[in-house]
Amino acid sequence: MLRKGRFDELFFVDLPDEVEREAIWKIVVERRNRKAIDYDLQLLAKSSEGLTGAEIEAVFLEAMFAAFERGNEPTEMDVAASMNSFVPLSKLMAEQIAALKQWSVGRARPATSIPATFERKLRKLGV
Repeated sequence: MLRKGRFDELFFVDLPDEVEREAIWKIVVERRNRKAIDYDLQLLAKSSEGLTGAEIEAVFLEAMFAAFERGNEPTEMDVAASMNSFVPLSKLMAEQIAALKQWSVGRARPATSIPATFERKLRKLGV
């Protein structure tokens, strides 16, 4: 099943990096009919390291529900409170994710581009 011509590549989909998380936050906020400009998306992206896109959405929904209970719109503080009580899969399954990342090296093509910092390291090594 894995020969060339059937499935030409195996892809490894890693956790989203900061730039990808910022884009995810923008999508999630706007999908809930809120203005992304009302939120510091860079701050949210930095503080949500290790979260998947689905987890980011779950955090925002929980923040919305908490704010609505008080009769308010969700703020970054609501999101922070929601994140503090949330245990992401990257922590819950840290060992399995690390093993999968290690397994994928040389076996699967990364689904996203190589981060610039990693690319600079490769150039120094002459790769």
